[in-house]
Amino acid sequence: MAIITLTTDLGHKDFYLAVLKGSIYTQLPDVQVVDISNEVADFNIAQAAFIVKNSYTYFPKRSVHLIGIDCDYTSKGRYLAMAYDGHYFIGADNGLFSLFLDGEPTKMVEIDIRPDSRSQHFALKDIMAKAACHLANGGLLDSLGKQTQKMEEKKLLQPVKELSLLKGSVIYIDAYQNAITNITFSLFNEIRAGRSFQIRFRRSESVNKISIHYNDVPEGEKLCMFGISNHLEIAINKGRAASLLGLRLNEVVAIDFFA
Repeated sequence: MAIITLTTDLGHKDFYLAVLKGSIYTQLPDVQVVDISNEVADFNIAQAAFIVKNSYTYFPKRSVHLIGIDCDYTSKGRYLAMAYDGHYFIGADNGLFSLFLDGEPTKMVEIDIRPDSRSQHFALKDIMAKAACHLANGGLLDSLGKQTQKMEEKKLLQPVKELSLLKGSVIYIDAYQNAITNITFSLFNEIRAGRSFQIRFRRSESVNKISIHYNDVPEGEKLCMFGISNHLEIAINKGRAASLLGLRLNEVVAIDFFA
């Protein structure tokens, strides 16, 4: 069965998500529509990129991933469809793709679908959903538009590496208020080189060990671990770390290494 995933900022309060799904099912009744997340913060392409990057690989190859963030129709706007890592991705050319792709797409096209005059403000439904259904139904990328190698580039803030210091920042706060940083497991091990360490963050808090499970510490105690994203996260067992520890997006997290 063909799969189309949705990552959007449409939420569940209004009828917009229902319109999008209804449009997809009308075009392709047998498709399976899977919500990755429809609660992305408004227009937050960095958050959407993090969510997609850490979820798409768990879907079967040839799944179509529709990413509807900051994609309102404009006469100068571009919408891209691409093949990458055995999957298809569709979204606005707003820098989103450059934030989660680790390499060049196998093939990429600029979508050439004109919006319906009645709903041209809703490009997610009227342009991108049509492209997603075309691919999910076995259609070719080349049928959607001309090939292109150009996409808007955006850069995320990268950790600062020194001999005995690694300084990163909080890039994502999940529903449990775990604060996830831009420090990856591989980067941590590269700088650590077997040394002891201390992880420092807001309010003079610190942790000097890496936990494997949230339950490695008593309830209410803070911990640091590398979760399913392989990024360092700061958490509280059965607690809400971000609010209790005062951690916000872009908050600095530093790791000191000792000989």
